[in-house]
Amino acid sequence: MPDDHILHNRRSALFTALAVSGVAAATILDAHASPLSLGSAAGAAEAPGDFDFLVGRWNVRHSKLRKRLAGSTDWDDFAGTCVNWPLLGGQGNVDDNLLHTPQGAYRGVGVRAFDPVAGAWSIWWLDSRDPGRMDVPVRGGFRDGVGTFVADDLFEDRPIRMRFTWSKITPTTAHWEQAFSPDGGASWEVNWRMDFARQ
Repeated sequence: MPDDHILHNRRSALFTALAVSGVAAATILDAHASPLSLGSAAGAAEAPGDFDFLVGRWNVRHSKLRKRLAGSTDWDDFAGTCVNWPLLGGQGNVDDNLLHTPQGAYRGVGVRAFDPVAGAWSIWWLDSRDPGRMDVPVRGGFRDGVGTFVADDLFEDRPIRMRFTWSKITPTTAHWEQAFSPDGGASWEVNWRMDFARQ
């Protein structure tokens, strides 16, 4: 594990990149620019256009399980918004999310980057409720129109496997799910669903 100093430096660099990219985000989105129209950094390998569909502004309908890995069947439904723009010449992207939960509104940031050597995407999440902590990245990619991304993590001090899934992707809609597995992937509990509708 990296020490606290290294982690602090990495987070600071990421936050700086997010802040700088945020300045350009409104211009990019208002111009309806494609990630490819921004050009690639010199020497950067071409990234697949897997997440091109997500660029832009979205209304989001959330459905979130109230208690995870506890046999709960009670869900909270709430509204949100998402604004996504490309980074790194199309080799990454970031989105700003506003979630209107029953417990109160908060913001979250999703950050994605493609590793051309590994041929895989990494996805990180952080939000305003605990802005000093970034979640463990899930890693994976798309096959037959479905994106699957997994990571090993802890939930309430229990080791779990975490999975993000993107599916039902059209020019104006998309579906995302988060699921946890307490048994190494033998069984999964979906605990969060998001349905995207383009603004």
